[in-house]
Amino acid sequence: MATADPGGGNGQPLLVLGKIGEILDAFSLDRPSLTLGEIRDATGFPASTVQRLVTNMVALGFLDRQGDQVRIGVKMAYWAAPAVKGIDVLDLVVPVLRQLRDVTGETASFFRAEQGHRVCVALAETNHALRREMHVGKIMPLHAGSASRVLLAWDESLAEHILAQPLGPITDSTITSADELAAVIKQTRADGYAITIGEREQGASGLSAPVFKANGELAGCLTISGPTIRMPLERCLDWLDLIVEAAEQSTRHLGGRFPTGGGPA
Repeated sequence: MATADPGGGNGQPLLVLGKIGEILDAFSLDRPSLTLGEIRDATGFPASTVQRLVTNMVALGFLDRQGDQVRIGVKMAYWAAPAVKGIDVLDLVVPVLRQLRDVTGETASFFRAEQGHRVCVALAETNHALRREMHVGKIMPLHAGSASRVLLAWDESLAEHILAQPLGPITDSTITSADELAAVIKQTRADGYAITIGEREQGASGLSAPVFKANGELAGCLTISGPTIRMPLERCLDWLDLIVEAAEQSTRHLGGRFPTGGGPA
């Protein structure tokens, strides 16, 4: 069955594809549903252009529409599945880590929870002489540091297991109270990220955000880490959008989605 030309028959298919891409980019994991007005604001397109393109994108399955709310079409997940089939998460994450390292100048890592600990499974190391020691395969406790908070925030059974154990001090800033740790885990899930200063290593800072699989399960977390002298709290806050967007990009590349009730603020 024929469908209307998204570009209105103007003979500029590449321009139209660019506009379609901008509309799709307007959606994010923390804003999965938008109105036409919000799409217009995000893209800067005239209202008539947004109306025409969205109508055609709905007809083609690129978008789904219910009332005044528009979402990425479910059919897109079907198309995306072959793209990520057979690709390991690390193949997709490593370029993101390198980009984070190049932009911030600090070490970027990807962590997973393994047998009650967190493990660095991918790394793009800083070029600074003064650096936190980090290597692929490094094993660390799960009750200290920004990466640990993220890994526990989206794994309830793991969090319960860790909270039931003694929480030994590593530095003066390590949380050793189960109630206090439970509270910051809850806050991490609400925020969609975690920042810690000197919690696992004195004079070191960390900033982490979650990456999810297609089924909504946690794939791991991205972390930017470095000496607090270069990463004070103000700098970590400046980089919040950077790491949350990088984690969101990684989730998208995996065909992933945020689990119900958990996402970035």
